[in-house]
Amino acid sequence: MELGLQFTAEFNFFRSGDNLGTHSQLDRLIGDNNASGNPKSDALQHHQSGIRKHPDRPGYCMGLGPLISHGRFLWMGVGSACNYYNKLYGEFMRVWINGEETLVISKSSSMFHVMKHGHYSSRFGSKPGLQCIGMHENGIIFNNNPTLWKEIRPYFTKAICVESTIAHLDLLEKQTTELEHVNTLNLMRRIMLDTSNKLFLGIPLDEHAIVLKIQNYFDAWQALLLKPDIFFKFSWFYKKKDLKESIETLIEQKRQKLSTTDKLEEHMDFASELIFAQMLIAAPDTLSVTLFFMLVLIAEHPQVEEAMVKEIDTVMGDRDIQTDDMGKLKVVENFILESMRYQPVVDLVMRKALQDDVIDGYPVKKGTNIILNIGRMHKLEFFPKPNEFSLDNFEKSVPHRYFQPFGFGPRGCVGKFIAMVMMKAILVTLLRRCSIQTLKGEGLNHIPKNNDLSLHPNERQPLLEMIFTPRQSLGKNDQDK
Repeated sequence: MELGLQFTAEFNFFRSGDNLGTHSQLDRLIGDNNASGNPKSDALQHHQSGIRKHPDRPGYCMGLGPLISHGRFLWMGVGSACNYYNKLYGEFMRVWINGEETLVISKSSSMFHVMKHGHYSSRFGSKPGLQCIGMHENGIIFNNNPTLWKEIRPYFTKAICVESTIAHLDLLEKQTTELEHVNTLNLMRRIMLDTSNKLFLGIPLDEHAIVLKIQNYFDAWQALLLKPDIFFKFSWFYKKKDLKESIETLIEQKRQKLSTTDKLEEHMDFASELIFAQMLIAAPDTLSVTLFFMLVLIAEHPQVEEAMVKEIDTVMGDRDIQTDDMGKLKVVENFILESMRYQPVVDLVMRKALQDDVIDGYPVKKGTNIILNIGRMHKLEFFPKPNEFSLDNFEKSVPHRYFQPFGFGPRGCVGKFIAMVMMKAILVTLLRRCSIQTLKGEGLNHIPKNNDLSLHPNERQPLLEMIFTPRQSLGKNDQDK
């Protein structure tokens, strides 16, 4: 009876998602069945053996432990659950997700090992879940087939071009001439969608409809990725094919538009389709939310806004932004980097071990799932003011291993260069023309957020709207527009 009562209390606890820093009743109850009960003696035993046989973890307890840990990930969201377990059990710990052993890591040396080695290039997740949304071994961002990834990655990389990004930001100028009081997140999504379309397709789009489908698609992806297979006995209920069908229609329009002389060889045409599909999906979702968080931070820190505007005026004067300006905007770049560190959108990387290995003394078996909790690591190691938003954190060069907003290695984000250029160009254009305020003067910490596979603001609240006030002093080219 006592066990049943404590199980009920724990179930209600992880449903609420509160009190992340406390030891839950059931975690204390089931403990670690393989430990002696004395943390100091266990640590000494592990030290003397030279290799830790098992990371710290919740106990198995006749199968109850795996059910609880998987349930916690489903109810709390992946990001919140990872932070909970790392805080409770340390920066290298083990849980079970959908019955599979999963390591949750927020230690820089361990992350560096995983990201740089090719035998961690596959990603894990529910196969039926990915099939429901048409993303099982399909595409680049969500592709979990390492062989296909290696084949198409070079073509994706070649398509990234700084000059093309800047040349196709005309829509931003049109949007910013009439800015007053807007839903900033939706504005960022439409700007990113239009830019991606101009870069890769050049086909007329119904922006509102596509943005809505992208939002629904990511909602489905986050909901389905870790669901038990039994959920997909009712897969008709979960299918989200409308975005995939829309993309296929647009790609067919592009094919018809191309002349015979413009057509690429077959494998390059295939790569181009994947490029567009992934940029169309990823740019409006990830980059738009990233830019939204940045704009809130600008409104919250007027001294940072002033420093960026001063640098922009010094570097550019009255002329438009050019490719050569990108490397000179150091304050703007440090602001972007610090924003991604302090308030990341994607702060998790999910991988699968393709062979046996040892990570920082921990044996890792083939098939083990791994979650790299990058967002937590960014607030634990190296930075002088880890829990503050401060450009001082990037005043000096940051070693690669301590800052991984895009990842690196065989599965690093190949879009990181284009993402940095797009973010710089959009921020520069906005800051030259407008000052930014939140409606109620609220800062980033007051905006409700959902922390699952990625961190997004809760869109059912008014704090997404901001005020853009035209600046009195504009460059000559801006005044002419």
